[in-house]
Amino acid sequence: MPELPQIYLFIAASLVLLLTPGPAVLYIIARSVNQGRMAGFASVLGLELGTLFHVAAAACGVSALLLSSALAFNIVKYLGAAYLIFLGIHKLLSREDAQREKMAGRASLLQIFWQGVIVNLLNPKTAFFFFAFLPQFIDISKGNVTLQMLFLGGLFVLLATISDGIYALLAGSVGHWFQKNQRFLKGQRYFAGGVYIGLGITTALSGSESK
Repeated sequence: MPELPQIYLFIAASLVLLLTPGPAVLYIIARSVNQGRMAGFASVLGLELGTLFHVAAAACGVSALLLSSALAFNIVKYLGAAYLIFLGIHKLLSREDAQREKMAGRASLLQIFWQGVIVNLLNPKTAFFFFAFLPQFIDISKGNVTLQMLFLGGLFVLLATISDGIYALLAGSVGHWFQKNQRFLKGQRYFAGGVYIGLGITTALSGSESK
């Protein structure tokens, strides 16, 4: 189990990422604006269930690498940091978030839930994100890596459910503002890109050594 300072650092980094509007948040906002709070909450639950599958896959994959080589684990950590920087640069240059927001049409709550599961489950970017992000907070000397990954991943999903639920609640209440405010849609891209790049550089420079 990671030590408390490491957990606190993970929570802080996760909250920065989660409170930065990205594709999932814009998707939730679009659902909430179009069909109300319940639709937004249904999309949140679906997205987070899909996220749990990626957490489990990342935990198994990183653990397999560690069993083969501690060097391989460190390589994954630094490649992960590089990928986070790549995500930031891609975010700065991409306009896909606005396109994804337009994908949300009207549907039943059950359809919205399963669509959220599928959207996240089949998104390779989500898989790569967890493979890159979670190992940055793993301490090999503190025990079973798989359990550490699952614990941190579960904590991330819990935080994501809360933060995304707040977005769904707010968007359902002030939907017209989100729908018409183009500055929000444009500004979130630059802010999110900066967060990813900053996190990637920080983890690359301060990543813990394997022991």
